[in-house]
Amino acid sequence: MKATLTVLGSGTSMGVPTIGCDCRVCTSADPHDRRTRPSVMVQWDGRTVLIDTTPDFREQAIRERIKRIDAVLYTHGHADHILGLDDVRPLSFPRITGGGKIPLFASDTTAQVLRNVFRYIFDEDYKYGGLAQVEVCPLNGPLGLFGATFTPLAVFHGDAPIEAYRFGSAAYLTDFSSVPEETLAQLQDLDILFLDALRHHPHPTHSTVQNSLELVDRLKPKRAFFTHISHDLPDAETNAKLPANVRLAHDGLKLEFDL
Repeated sequence: MKATLTVLGSGTSMGVPTIGCDCRVCTSADPHDRRTRPSVMVQWDGRTVLIDTTPDFREQAIRERIKRIDAVLYTHGHADHILGLDDVRPLSFPRITGGGKIPLFASDTTAQVLRNVFRYIFDEDYKYGGLAQVEVCPLNGPLGLFGATFTPLAVFHGDAPIEAYRFGSAAYLTDFSSVPEETLAQLQDLDILFLDALRHHPHPTHSTVQNSLELVDRLKPKRAFFTHISHDLPDAETNAKLPANVRLAHDGLKLEFDL
């Protein structure tokens, strides 16, 4: 079946422009050089699934006119990937969902972070009401969601194992510095591949442009998009130097693929 992937955000943890920075990218007039924190949305058959809820989720949801969320999948528990959870609240009320809670799929490690950071939601003893109606669900293998399958795949964010996801002919790998061979084996025959590509010079917990280009060359997806981009990479200038089938993702980018 056909699905649409929307890039909600394509920037690094501080976003682009970065607060207090006057570099040429942070002061650029190119709208593609404005990047909110990294997340994607997958939609099909009236269903909407998010991967991560960033601190910019409110802005992203208004921009994309999101009216419903059926599930959220988390990659890991860092602030730039979870802190928008409270902004899910207006889409979690029964008048929108019809009842029941929005499932949040997360590893045990990420689930514990969510419960600690948002304890007022999950302890259910907040007396003033208005809580997000969500529930944490285990992530123990491939997820069957509304006729589609989302498969979590292990990548390493520095020393920490976190989740990437494959869904149909697309895969989303953010915040990685290395990818195990067993994960690479599950990334064959892709139409769309998203890869972390923070900047050109090395970082201890993120992939570089060169490293991600090498993965593209090895995996040979039809199209590859780099995300989690810092203010070191001007959009137009960087794209001009990339292979024709590789581009920097940008906020609001929409792609159709087979789910």
